[in-house]
Amino acid sequence: MTVTRPLLGVVHLGALPSASHHDSMAKVLAGALEDAMAYANADFDGLVIENFGDAPFHRGTVDDPVPPDVPAALAVAADRIVQKTGLPIAINCLRNDGIAALGVASVVAAHWVRVNVLTGAYVTDQGLIAGDAARLAGYRRQLRVQTSLLADFMVKHAKPLVEFDVAAAARDLAERSGADGLVLSGSRTGQPVDVELLHTVRQAVGAFPIWIGSGLNPDNAKELWPRCNGAIVGTWCKVGGKSSNAVDPERAAILRAACVPG
Repeated sequence: MTVTRPLLGVVHLGALPSASHHDSMAKVLAGALEDAMAYANADFDGLVIENFGDAPFHRGTVDDPVPPDVPAALAVAADRIVQKTGLPIAINCLRNDGIAALGVASVVAAHWVRVNVLTGAYVTDQGLIAGDAARLAGYRRQLRVQTSLLADFMVKHAKPLVEFDVAAAARDLAERSGADGLVLSGSRTGQPVDVELLHTVRQAVGAFPIWIGSGLNPDNAKELWPRCNGAIVGTWCKVGGKSSNAVDPERAAILRAACVPG
């Protein structure tokens, strides 16, 4: 990946077979390919593929992993998307199954995986989720892959179990977790990151890569885009700015124009 500040579009897969509201894999894959091509035609630098339609999610922990069909479907979708677009990809296995995501990444040669809770403990809408950084580090070594690990800091739809010093916690995540980059988001899907939080974390981690994980849009791009090392965008690029809708090619192009490639 030669782009120094990648802009990645999110391909939100529809409900997969184990989800109660699943329809058909043919429809899931057709929608995924349509969204992927909309981002590709807007000159995005890569794509994030995630099982967004599976909500309510399994925690993705040792005692509550995602069902086997989820990584299987992610791998099939990722392979077809890569063949269609040629773009580098990331895998995010919601809610927090980093092991499954790494397994998929090893099969499809993904450039990145995103893990929502790599260290610490967070109270989420799925219940309590604790990080499992050592197990992920060991599995990544076992797979012998070069996939970069992007770790959310103060992930959206969650609150830390205990209060902590933000700067110290960000520094620990950057230095002690095995992550290759930190992801900062707003409090919910589509919400922008707080600029003061971004500044605090940047001061704490120095040159360590910081990605924006939600809420980047044409109105705030001038302020946020130069301050990050990459961004992951989904909701704003959808029809009507609604995450459950298809990607709007025109909105995707507008956002790309607001984020000068770097």
